[in-house]
Amino acid sequence: MSLKDLRGNVLAGLTSSFALVPECIAFALVAQVNPLMGLYGAFIICTLTALLGGRPAMISGAAGSMAVVIVALVVQHGVEYLLATVVLGGVFMMLFGLLRLGKLVRMVPHPVMLGFVNGLAIVIAWSQLEHFKNHQGQWLDSTALLVMVGLTLLTMAVVYLLPRLTKAVPAALVAIVGVSLMVAGLDLPTRTLGDMAQIAGGLPSWHWPSVPMNGETLRIILPYAVLMAMVGLLETLLTFNLTDELTETRGQPNRECVALGFANITSGVFGGMGGCAMIGQTVINLSSGGRGRLSGVVSGVMILLFILFLSPLIERIPLAALAGVMFVVAQQTFAWGSLRVLGKVPLNDALVIVAVTVITVCTDLATAVLCGILIAALAFAWQHSREVRADIDESIPGQKTYTPHGTLFFASTTHFQALFDPQNDPQQVTVDCRYLHLVDHSAIAALEGLAARYARFGKRFVLNHLSERNERLLQRAGVTIELATT
Repeated sequence: MSLKDLRGNVLAGLTSSFALVPECIAFALVAQVNPLMGLYGAFIICTLTALLGGRPAMISGAAGSMAVVIVALVVQHGVEYLLATVVLGGVFMMLFGLLRLGKLVRMVPHPVMLGFVNGLAIVIAWSQLEHFKNHQGQWLDSTALLVMVGLTLLTMAVVYLLPRLTKAVPAALVAIVGVSLMVAGLDLPTRTLGDMAQIAGGLPSWHWPSVPMNGETLRIILPYAVLMAMVGLLETLLTFNLTDELTETRGQPNRECVALGFANITSGVFGGMGGCAMIGQTVINLSSGGRGRLSGVVSGVMILLFILFLSPLIERIPLAALAGVMFVVAQQTFAWGSLRVLGKVPLNDALVIVAVTVITVCTDLATAVLCGILIAALAFAWQHSREVRADIDESIPGQKTYTPHGTLFFASTTHFQALFDPQNDPQQVTVDCRYLHLVDHSAIAALEGLAARYARFGKRFVLNHLSERNERLLQRAGVTIELATT
């Protein structure tokens, strides 16, 4: 690694670490646990995934999507059950990667990806508004609110304008440090990171979850562990895809899943929260010049240094500076091009983009992605079900040959069977299957039912040019339809 790349990755990691701290504290508070659990989780997960994962430059930490999942568990059963859940969820993540299921992310359609990034961009921006409210959830008084808005706009201006002058240092880092120094120098009355929580602490220590090792404990934590693993893997793999696109490189999704699972297990046994990839911090890292593993390692290690030695300084960072950076991240994350193409892409794709965006904002990422995939799959099935057609040849007296084109599956069987006329067709009917692709049991049942209809009228029904794959499907299902001899 050249000196320039080394400096770029170190500065990018430092910048993303500043953005990790308030997010992890906020998510810990959402989960109703000690903020240090969020910071310990961020340190462990960020560092281990950077070292061992399959996607350099991606930043992971204690994520809000996973924090929301376990609130009820913490309230009902306590922190020890949370730690056990994090460990078990990590095991599921590792199994997902070891079974080489990471490539399933390729099944996520592009409109779902657009809705995902748009929804998360809105969530990122919306969550920053909490910094403009007091502990009672009400907006700050006029003077404090004016200062907050002014500092936020100043931060955003620096992030946008500094790259036009120089790209030697990350603009976000300059903005955070500059605004912090200005607030300290002018003694401006504004909220700081220390107002959220005290982050001083010691090294994380080994702590095996103090829960009974029995079936009752498994019954309690298993549903939460599965949901946590599913949400974490979804957000990680979608952020993985986005990072691939932004860097124009290819990572190793299965390796990333294994590393994420190992990191969560380690976090759980050292008293940290669970976590996954964080799209906002990843975008900050990438836009600041982070491209290698070093940037993620620096980001994670800096979290630990903040806890051990630098908490007095870090707690003085204005929340307005961090909010300004995250507003820029939200703007850069949002796929603005998707708005321009809404009227140009097929209606079902536009519906998926909008639906995933809205569902992500209103509920959670896992629900949004699953709904998006379901809508896209149904639209695909509906479209292909209408594309089945058949050419008809009646040149030979007493015979009729159908040559169907398309894919025969559950959604197209009705339309396929409507192409035939058993009552009025001649005594021998041949179905030329060279352009027909059988997909599922519904397709086999459709052919079997069609043969039975012709048999009821005492007519001969023959299949011709059946591919080896289609023939094996019929044989495996025990279907005996006459095949033409060649």
